[in-house]
Amino acid sequence: MFETVWNVYMTANRVFAERGLLISILLIPLAAMLAGRAWSPPTIPQRLGLPAALLTLGFCAADMALLAALPRLGLSYGKIELPFLAITLLRTGLTLAVGLLLGRLLGGWVSQHPGILNTSLASLLVINLAIFAAEVQGMIFEPFRLGVSTVPITAPGFLPDRPLRILQLSDLHVERLTRREQTVLDQAAALQPDLIVLTGDYVNVDYASDPTTWQETRGLLSQLHAPLGVYAITGTPGVDTKDGVQAMFSGLDIVLLQDQLFHLEIEGQSIYILGINTTRQRTRDAAALQELMAQVPAGAYSLLLYHTPDLIETAAEQGIDLYLAGHTHGGQIRLPFYGALVTLSAYGKQYEMGQYQVGPTTLYISRGIGMEGLGLPRVRFLCPPELVLLELGPQEDAR
Repeated sequence: MFETVWNVYMTANRVFAERGLLISILLIPLAAMLAGRAWSPPTIPQRLGLPAALLTLGFCAADMALLAALPRLGLSYGKIELPFLAITLLRTGLTLAVGLLLGRLLGGWVSQHPGILNTSLASLLVINLAIFAAEVQGMIFEPFRLGVSTVPITAPGFLPDRPLRILQLSDLHVERLTRREQTVLDQAAALQPDLIVLTGDYVNVDYASDPTTWQETRGLLSQLHAPLGVYAITGTPGVDTKDGVQAMFSGLDIVLLQDQLFHLEIEGQSIYILGINTTRQRTRDAAALQELMAQVPAGAYSLLLYHTPDLIETAAEQGIDLYLAGHTHGGQIRLPFYGALVTLSAYGKQYEMGQYQVGPTTLYISRGIGMEGLGLPRVRFLCPPELVLLELGPQEDAR
């Protein structure tokens, strides 16, 4: 099912890449015309077609202006055509549904209570205003409301007087540097972590082959420092490409783990950091994890870095202590009482974001910092970006 939906989406994305501007221009008057027809049923003498059409026309134009303003304001740099289509379909669908309900199904009753028409039109205005307010919140404000999630983890006492502080940064998805990335650097420096881990997807897929994006991302990564080092893995294939990873990481003081193990000794105690490449072959990735775990001494503390949560069963079977992932973005768009609409994880909504305990393994899935690309709207809703600060130590110290 997911593959079918994805293929349909990719086809639409290609079509809009070629003819998106023309389709978007034609969409606005078409949406207004449909709204006008729906609100002028023959069963109701009072015609509200023109106000409904003008309302739809105005909000569609506002949507287009907002999307076009995002790159000019330095907020995000995606294409606007496919997001505009999605928003326009939502607006037009609501307008048609209300108009058809009043005219076709309740026409006789409405004609005897004409006041309901003005109330319905006012309600439609409120609904459209709410949609636009959600767009502004999700595109302009929430993507930059970068918070810090502090997560206590029960672990050996690596340091004598305080927890070991690990900062996780995930899913940067850089297009061009914005004030969000500067906030990442400022907060990372202020938190003073003992070590930093990076769990993949450094650039946006639209910019995966863009040398300018590589160099800007490299400049960002070069400013990350911690006393016990910075450790990184690659993310989604096609996002963190071989050429891109080479351009971004070559020569930096960052340990890039590609199906590799790193032994870190802290105050006479050991942490083994396992970095697994993310491929589209979970069986291969699980086998790579098993091979690395075979090199970890019994009883030693193990930290797995893998971009998605999709190795959690293998990690638990292998006795991994702490597993840090990203990829899901927490859904990026979440609904109250339901959560993530989509996670792009093999487990669906089972592991959306945050902390989980699976057998001996503590899994933490970061909501990430950036946003998905292609024709998707650069939006976060009820899912702000996060830096994750994990504090490892005995229970009394890790509170």
